[in-house]
Amino acid sequence: MLTILGYAFIQNAFLAGSIVAVAAAILGYFLVVRGLTFASHALSSIGFAGAAGAVLLGVPPVYGLLAFTVAASLAISALGREIREQDIAIGVIMTFALGLGLLFLSLYPGYAEQAYSILFGSIVGISRRDVLVSACLCLGILAALAALGRPLFFSSFDPELAEARGVPVRLLAAVFLVIVAVTVSIAIQIVGILLVFALLVGPAATAVRLVRSPGRAIALAALLGLIYTWLGILLASLTPWPVSFFIASLSYGVYLPVRLIARPVGPRRARPANTASSLRLPPDELSHA
Repeated sequence: MLTILGYAFIQNAFLAGSIVAVAAAILGYFLVVRGLTFASHALSSIGFAGAAGAVLLGVPPVYGLLAFTVAASLAISALGREIREQDIAIGVIMTFALGLGLLFLSLYPGYAEQAYSILFGSIVGISRRDVLVSACLCLGILAALAALGRPLFFSSFDPELAEARGVPVRLLAAVFLVIVAVTVSIAIQIVGILLVFALLVGPAATAVRLVRSPGRAIALAALLGLIYTWLGILLASLTPWPVSFFIASLSYGVYLPVRLIARPVGPRRARPANTASSLRLPPDELSHA
């Protein structure tokens, strides 16, 4: 095992996987508490259609990924205000995008290897330059997420009161989905569609079942994501099976007993009189968020 860790491609896989795991865990926490896990799955699938379209046009798949996922996130925000409306909008948009993806693949004269590789990723085949680019982009994404700060927490736990206090709830939701779309587009190229969804949802869903504090839940989700990623890469390097299978299996294998045994202890929606104080948000700060 120590010999395997000496290979450059394994080191790159560990670095890239760790970057994606931490970013996905932080975003995944907000996706879970906001009830948007279906949206993350949809954006991953829509990204495949964008990659197929980019391959058809002869441009790098990342441009198609970004164009389709960002456009879809804005459409979801515009068409759905309530959870029920969002689910309907997500389902319609995802179905349309997948239909476009199939059309693009049928029109491509050859074998669209670049588009198909988006499904499973190539975490053990990335370069050190890819690692550095991913690190810079993920740091920028996390900085943007941190800039949203307290209003995002407030609107996640009590959107009605946040809107009443002047927080731009719909704008925050749209910006957050755009951040998720960009993150998905970056991560898909490295770890593939299946693995992005597993890292976005699995660790965060487990963490909110075990920890009440948002900060601790995010930290636990990041730790779980790192453990799944590291073990998955190690197991894949010792067997002929893909990394995605191991990470997805670990994520599901940990979540299932936690889901069946542990009672949900995640943050509850606060009463209107206590929400601002529980999040330590002064009313004047909220009104200017």
